[in-house]
Amino acid sequence: MKKTKVSLGSIFAVFAKIGAFTIGGGYAMIPLIEAEMRKREWISEEDMPDIIVLAQSAPGILAVNMAIYSGYRLRGMKGAVAASLGAVLPSFVIILLIAMLFTGIKDNPTVMSIFRGIRPVAVGLILAASLVAVAFLKISPIYIILVTIVAGAAVSMAKEARQRK
Repeated sequence: MKKTKVSLGSIFAVFAKIGAFTIGGGYAMIPLIEAEMRKREWISEEDMPDIIVLAQSAPGILAVNMAIYSGYRLRGMKGAVAASLGAVLPSFVIILLIAMLFTGIKDNPTVMSIFRGIRPVAVGLILAASLVAVAFLKISPIYIILVTIVAGAAVSMAKEARQRK
């Protein structure tokens, strides 16, 4: 592991690169975080399991927890802030841009038709995930029903709130 002081910009850039080009969430980021940090000699091979275990045991998003811990090890609190901002900022900016674009086209008849066509696919995916959860993961159907009720109530309340505006 390098003993030289790592710049905050380098920490931010590495985690921004990982955050921008990783699809699949925290678990998909683990190999990239390890590869990037080992390439720069910021961690040793033995350090990675410790980082993963600590990140998983803390509440919150795995990738952000890994970024916080890694940044903290490199540069203390400032490193933790740089790494966590790098990990989440690319996704935030992309979602913000999509939302801004969608606001301009949401009333387009073609876009509305596309979303009407996607609804049955989404229902099928939810059903398939539920079947996998019950059959293979041995999750009780009661929990799935309870989550579905809560999610349905939340969607209904959100729609009602939007209609009142």
